[in-house]
Parts: sequence; C-alpha cells; structure tokens
Amino acid sequence: MTNVVRVRRESVTLPTYEPAAPDRNPMFLERRVYQGSSGKVYPLPVIDRIAETAVDREWDAIYLDNGLVEVMLLPQIGGRIHAIRDLTNGYDAVYRQHVIKPALVGLAGPWISGGIEFNWPQHHRPSTYMPTEVAIENHEDGSVTVWMSEHEPMNRMKGMHGVCLKPGSSVVEIKARLYNRTPYTQTFLWWANIATRVHEAYKSFFPPDAHLVADHAKRAVSAYPLCEGYYYGVDYGTRGQTGVPEDERPAEFLPRHCGGDGPDYAPNDLSWYANIPVPTSYMCIGTDKDFFGGYDFFVEAGLMHVADHHISPGKKQWTWGNHEFGYAWDRNLTDTDGPYIELMAGVFTDNQPDFSFLAPGETKAFSQFLYPYQKIGPAQFATTDGAISITQTQVGVAVTRNRTATIKVRANGKVEAWNDVSLSPNQPWIQPIDDADWVGVYTDGQELLAYEAKPEPGHSLDPATEPPQPSEIDSADELFLTGLHLSQYRHATRSPELYWREALRRDPGDLRCNNAIGLVHLHKGEFELAREHFQRAVERSTFRNPNPYDGEPLYNLGLTLRFLDRPKEAEEAFAKAAWNRAWQAPAFLALAELACARQDWKRTKGYLKEVIQRDTQNLKARNLLTTVRRKMGIDATPILTLADDQLDAWARHLSGQSAFANNSMRLDVVIDLVRAGLYPEALEILENADKTATDGTAPMVAYYEATVRSKLNLDPTDAYQRAQNAIPDYCFPSRLEDIAVLQSAPESDARAPFYLGNLFYDRKRYDEAIACWERSVELDSTNSIALRNLGIAYFNVRRAVEQSLDAYNQAVQTNPDDARLWYERDQLWKRVGKPAAERLAALRQRPDIVEQRDDLTIEFCTLLNEVGDVNEAAAILAHRRFQPWEGGEGMALGIHTQTHLKIGYRALQQGDAETAKRHFKDAAYPTENLGEARHLLANASDVWLAMGDACAALDQREEAEKWWRRAAEFRGDFQEMAVQPYSEFTYFQAHAWQRLDQPQKAVALLESLKKYAKDLSESVAKIDYFATSLPTMLLFEDDLQARQDARANLLNNLADKGLAELASHPLPPHR
Repeated sequence: MTNVVRVRRESVTLPTYEPAAPDRNPMFLERRVYQGSSGKVYPLPVIDRIAETAVDREWDAIYLDNGLVEVMLLPQIGGRIHAIRDLTNGYDAVYRQHVIKPALVGLAGPWISGGIEFNWPQHHRPSTYMPTEVAIENHEDGSVTVWMSEHEPMNRMKGMHGVCLKPGSSVVEIKARLYNRTPYTQTFLWWANIATRVHEAYKSFFPPDAHLVADHAKRAVSAYPLCEGYYYGVDYGTRGQTGVPEDERPAEFLPRHCGGDGPDYAPNDLSWYANIPVPTSYMCIGTDKDFFGGYDFFVEAGLMHVADHHISPGKKQWTWGNHEFGYAWDRNLTDTDGPYIELMAGVFTDNQPDFSFLAPGETKAFSQFLYPYQKIGPAQFATTDGAISITQTQVGVAVTRNRTATIKVRANGKVEAWNDVSLSPNQPWIQPIDDADWVGVYTDGQELLAYEAKPEPGHSLDPATEPPQPSEIDSADELFLTGLHLSQYRHATRSPELYWREALRRDPGDLRCNNAIGLVHLHKGEFELAREHFQRAVERSTFRNPNPYDGEPLYNLGLTLRFLDRPKEAEEAFAKAAWNRAWQAPAFLALAELACARQDWKRTKGYLKEVIQRDTQNLKARNLLTTVRRKMGIDATPILTLADDQLDAWARHLSGQSAFANNSMRLDVVIDLVRAGLYPEALEILENADKTATDGTAPMVAYYEATVRSKLNLDPTDAYQRAQNAIPDYCFPSRLEDIAVLQSAPESDARAPFYLGNLFYDRKRYDEAIACWERSVELDSTNSIALRNLGIAYFNVRRAVEQSLDAYNQAVQTNPDDARLWYERDQLWKRVGKPAAERLAALRQRPDIVEQRDDLTIEFCTLLNEVGDVNEAAAILAHRRFQPWEGGEGMALGIHTQTHLKIGYRALQQGDAETAKRHFKDAAYPTENLGEARHLLANASDVWLAMGDACAALDQREEAEKWWRRAAEFRGDFQEMAVQPYSEFTYFQAHAWQRLDQPQKAVALLESLKKYAKDLSESVAKIDYFATSLPTMLLFEDDLQARQDARANLLNNLADKGLAELASHPLPPHR
C-alpha cells in the first residue's frame, strides 16, 4: 500500500568496528587545517584508533515505509540516514553500508561513509559519531517525521533535522532547523553528504546551466563537465585529447576509453566517477536551478536532489578517486560494499569553507527533498513533482506520485501530444524522439513540469586570491572586511586580529574594528579588555548622533558588563541596543533575564513578549515566559514550544518529561536559568544530574552545583568535594560561564586550576593557562595531563626547551602507561636533536607502549632504519594494520618504502639482485595492511630507479629501461597535500635519465632543481593560505622559515650531489 506511512523502531545487528576509548589528554590543535578551515577540536576528546576486527552490535534503527520507498535511520550515529531504498525495483538510492566501519576522517576521529550525513556547524560534523535525541511526529495528512536533535558540542547551538515521508509519494523530505540558543553571533555551514554507490557506469549531473566548478575556497576553477586543463594536478586536458596514459589507468571500474564496458564518454568528463583518479572535490558555480543528482546506467536508476537554490546553492561532488589511493580508503571504510561518491547539498553555503551567520536566538529552518527515479537517465530538469530528460534520440519523464497526464513534446518545430498517460514512480514515460527541444507535462489542465532545451549562458569566475598582509592594505574598510572574512570562515593559520589591529593602529576609534576586537576579547573571557573596545565603538557610533544606526556594539557591551557583574550598566546598554530593530530580540531577552534576576516578574513578562513578537521561534524566550508566568501564579504550559520542537530540553523539563540526554545539555539549561537568576530551578536540575558520568561532565556539574548553592546561601562544601573527587578524564571546560565557576573553587582544590588552564589555553590565554597548570601541579604532582600540558606550553609559548623536557619527563614518570605521552615526548626529543640511538633505547624499554600507537610505531621504525636495524623495521611494518588520518596519509607508506629500499640496496651491494628486486617491488606495491596507497601524483622515482637497477643487475635490460623511463618522465610530486614542481625525488629522476643515456636531460633537470632550491631559500616562508589539510602542523610549533631553509638546503645539496655524480659517471646510487 502506498497511501499509508508505516514507522517502526527496532534493534538492527550490524558488524561494527568499535572506536577505541578517547584519549584522556586535551588536544590543542590550534593551527590544524581541516576541510579548509580550523581543525580545532577542543573541547572534544580525540579518538585515534579503531578496532581491527568487527563485532556484532545492536543499533537503534527507525524505518519509514510507504510502499514506494523505505528510509532507514540510525539516530545513534549523528542521526544519519543509513539507507533509502526504492521498493518498486529494489534500488538503494543512497549507499547502504552493510558494516559500520569508522575511519579517521572526522574532526575528532571516527567517521563512517555511506547513507546521508548531516554536517553542521562545520565540516565534518563534530558530533558525526555521537547519538542524537529522537522524536516521532505524526501529521494530519498521514505523513510521519522522525526528528533527531542535538546541542552541538563546539558552540552549544541546537541543530535538528527531521526525515519526513508522505503517503503516496516517493519524495523524502529533510526538514532542518538550526537554533542559535547562545547570546552570541555564530557562524555555520550546513551540508547533506549524500553517498551513492559508484562504478564505471555511474554519472553525477548538475543542471545544464552549470559550466564551471570550483575547488575548496574557490582556489581553483575548471570548465564542466569537460575539464580543459589541470584540476587537482591531473592533466585532464591532455587526457581529453590523447586518452589516459597506460600507467595511470585504474585497476578497477575501467571506462570504455580504457578498455572497459559501460557507457562511452570522454576521458576528461568530470561527471563520471571512473574518470577521476585522485581525491577530488568540485562545487557547482553559477546555476540558478534547484536540482542535481546521480544516475547508474547499469541498473537504470538514479537519485534526485531538489532544493530552493536561493538558500541552497551548494551542489558538490566528492570522490576518493578511481585509483589505488582511493581503493585503499574504500577498504578502510567498508568491507565489501565498494566505492562511493558524495553528492553534497549545501544550505546557506555554496563552497567549503563558506560559513554564514546565525544571530543570537535566531532560527533558520529549511527543507531539502530527495527521491529515487528510474529509466530516464540523467535529468535536465527536476522538481519535487518529477524530472525530465532529453537526449538527441529520447525523451523521458519520471514522477514522484501516481499521475494521469498529457505530455507534449516539440521536436523540429512540431509539437505532438500524448494524452491520458499513466505515470507512477515505477512507471516513467520514455519515448524515442529525435531532436526534441521542449517537453511539457500537464495534469488536470495545469502544468506539472516543463523544460525547454536551449543554450545556457556561460559564467566566468576567477580563482580566489590570498589577501594581502595588513600593512599592504590601504583601506580601513578592506582591513575590517578581510578580518571578518578570516573570522567568519574560521581560517586556521591567518589571524583576523592582525587586520583589525592594523586598522586600530591607524585609527584607534574605528567603530567596526573596535567591535571586532571587543568580540575577540569577549570570546576569550577577557571581559575588561572587551568592555574597553566596545565602549570605544559605542563612542564612535554616537559621537554626532546619540541614536546609532547599528545596535551591535551596545548589545556586545551589555553582554560584557553582565559578565563583569555590572547589571545596571548592562541594562542601559541592552535597552539602547533595543532601539535598533536588528538587535531587539536578543536585547529584549537579555533585559528580561536581568529583570528576572531582580524578580521583577511583570517587567520580565513584558520584555519576553517583545522578544516573541519579533521572533516567534525563540524557544528560550518562550520557556522563560512559561517559568515567569508560573512565578506569577498564572497557569502556563510549554505546549506551544513542544508543538514546534518536541526535543527542546527546557520545554520538556517544564512539562515534566525526561528532558536531558546528557549532563552537557543539563548545563546548557542551568546556565540559562542562572543567567535569569532562577537558582532554585537550576539547583533542581543539577541535583538530578548524572553524578557518576564518565564523559567528563561530572566535575563541572558539581562545580556548578556548588556555585548555585552559594548563591542560595546553602553550604557548597559537599558539592565542591564531589567536584574534586569526580573522575577528571575528558573534563574540558569551554563555556565562558565556566571561568567564574572554576575561579570560585577553594584554593586547596588542585583540579579547578587544571580545568581552568585547559579552558584558558584553548582561548589563547597562554600565560594564565600556564599559571593555572603550575598551581595545579603544586597541589597535585601526580597530574600527568597538567604536566604534559605544561610541556606543550613551555615549548610553544615560552620557547623554554629545558622546562618543556622536564615537564614531559615528569609526566611520563607519573603516568608511564600513557602511550601519547611517550609519543609526544619523543617528538619533542626529535625537535631538539636528541640522538636517534638514545630515542630508540628509550622506546625499546616499552615495546607495549610502542605497539599502542601508529605514529609511535612509525617513529620507532624510522629510528630502526637510522641505526641500521632495517630487518626488524620490516618485520614490524609487515604485521601491523595501520589506520591513517585523512589528510595525513603517507607516513606508514613512507617508512615502508624507505625500509624496503634500504634492504634492497643492501642486497644489491652484496650481489643478490633477486632479493633486491623483491624488496624494491615491495616498495613499489605497498601491502594493504598499511591502510594507504601511493597517490597517483606522488613521485616514487627512487623506487622506480631502484627497480630498474635491480633488473639491470639481473640482465633484464628491457624491463630495466621501462622502470628507468617511468622514473625519468614523472612530473613534479605530491607532498603535504599539494602538488609540488620539484622535490628530493627529482634527484632520482635525473639519475634515471642518465641510465637512459640522456645525460643532457639529467643535467637540465638538476639545474632546474638547483634554481628551485635557490628561489625557495630566498623566499619568505608562509603557510599555504588555501590549504585544506596541514598534517605537519599539529602539536609543537614549527619555525616555518627554518624548516623551509632546511628544505631548500637539502634540495640544493641533492642537485649539487647529482651534478657531481653525473660528471664522474657514477654507478647507480646506493642507499
């Protein structure tokens, strides 16, 4: 039956690779670049290991089914859609995983592929592997919506999405509601990651007016679908003319132009998965249409996405690539389900990173629509009612519910009509018609669908450029806007403060830059400094006019004065901010909270009505109004709030329901209550919290309880004692309100300054963080995490190497079983030049510790190589299953390659060419246990040269020349997630040319390398502004210039060495 929506909830058993326990140490990844913006992970703990074998696990699953489609949801994994199946033909329109196999792709570690992931407020979603709350809503029209909601862990905003299915329709509606429940302006993006299974006959498609696509941050632009040049380092232009080079052809999913089966398409057509050999993103530019999708030509079925392009402009494809590198990631993410692409739909965003603003208390609500369709091929037009496809020889119409229609088609200037056509989701209309250029579909005399094929105007877009340094910008306006861009887009390595402070250097009273710097200090918890800047902004905005155009500086001043416990002055600032329409709702809410704290119920009620008149979706105002009405003796229920949001925690609490999924959500509501002076209500919630929680929240629950008890003149001693005795693991405070709560703890408490130090360091209040941790260690010298944190801070902030080493040594002595401490200390030893033999000796003391971590194992094997114990390194590398981070690939592969090259050249020197060739082959073709494969653009000329040398020693001259030529002709390199014109492997390319009796090419190549090294040495070192991932910039701060100078020196020395060797006609270089 298709006229009824059935919903069921049941446990589903899926083989699951369980993530390890999170690391107890807070990770301050301040300059980590992740998905093109900040990869800061605090206050989340990091998980960096996944189980190597699967176990059967029960997952909570919810199914929606209307006889046409079945939707499977997994609320415990970020509320994702796990599957959408077309019940009329059995086609899985989105990629159905038959195993839960996380890999280290997420912001904090575990991430799974397949289904539909909902990414917000950044990419990937910080809570992607965390549970959501669930509510099921039945509608009068028979449709059913399953809502899944969270308070996101980074900024504490409320995000929810509802998956809705209606009777008789194949359309799946995704309803999203984003509520900024904080008093601060926030930034966000929202993308639906829709995975689809792919192969050589799978094509994604954008609307016909899409002629351009752009990379992350629009740093590169390509024609679409036929790429005419380089994109992601791949020479698609040449591929389009001469085909795919033989040594670049994929091992699987061969397109017809490479000798495979399936549809015939050009080698440079980016819309076909099988054509793209490397990890690649592209985002649609310039379309004014509302749809895109993908189509499987083997099964003749596809998926359509529809959304209003005015708010949902984002249309993107991502793939790991149809080559060895991508296949390795396919294996990391599934057992047998194969490759996928992501068809990604962005709302209030058209790129990554591309963040929009969400005002205090603001709600943004929107819908997106998906449906499976059949037979007609990629569509040129689509709505939620159906899709139209026109090719040179065929017209197709697909619909999303049963229809009887008249279909008109124009071809060669003549219109022909087909009447009383029966259409249904599993019965499209397909007619062989040549040269059609218009189709109209009519039901009951009304147009249902219509499309005219006509040339669409092209668009142009220049790639984005890096902003100049502040001193190079003339205009104060541009300084402000550049800083705003960096802040809004959460740039990881370029500080917006530099631009705003440069503007203030020129004009200390600049309104916008004072407001911006005030916000910087406010978010750090530096309230007095924030007040000074907001006051200057207000003074400038009112220096001629007492009634400013913009109330934001006044509102921000009010927030700051409230933190400074100056409520009367805060009230004046909020009241004046409310003169401005844009800031009335948040200002009136703040005024209501201040009035409520004075127990002025009447005025509170009045202010809240002002808020609700301007923003009916402000849930916090509704809940506070319910509370205040009860204080006034007026019967009040939160029914209206729950009607709009069944999962609002405060409203559920007010209605007597079980309200809080976790302690963090409790604290969110407690802070709302405390802000309004509702201490008894706050205490009730705190007393019913989970006091034994192991997620890091128990200490802060106790500290808040102690604070609230003090406000009520109740004895806080027991609560403080519980706070001190609570399990400290994962207690990473991050709210501004936490500062005063922790500062109020007894001076004898060793834990409070430890937690506060974590918060301060995350907020870049480094000296105060160090002072807090030092105080904590004075009171408790067994706190290994505080000692470790001091080790980081002494090195990165104070540049105090000896203090850093001492702190790490103490940390390891205190907690000798923490493998991360051993790894970080070894990295510190490496930075300060500790001899390899000494580092190795230390690690040999604890092989069980080395065994626990991939990175430590790689470092251990590197040290073994350095001291000559290469066979031991090879044995370790052969038996360990490595798990790379996305963006950090190459570490295991690199040490594997170097180990086998060393063994091979040792054998070659000893005259054992067969053994040498076997090890060189191992270097050339890495085993699957490494968890990664060589990137197509990565230069492996050292390996290919070695293979040639071994073949030559075996008198296999033809094979030797093949390998030498492969080494010689390779272009550039791929290092640190970027294409490089030259690298240390250029040296081996030159020797390959020499082996091929072309010394002039070898000399020219080495001279080019030498010039490149010289240019590099004379340039100022800087971080790639457009980097999407920077795996080398994590724990300890780098001296960028020293690192670049060292690299330039290495390349120059290799060039000189190679030129000297060529001049003396050397034997093949040995390692």
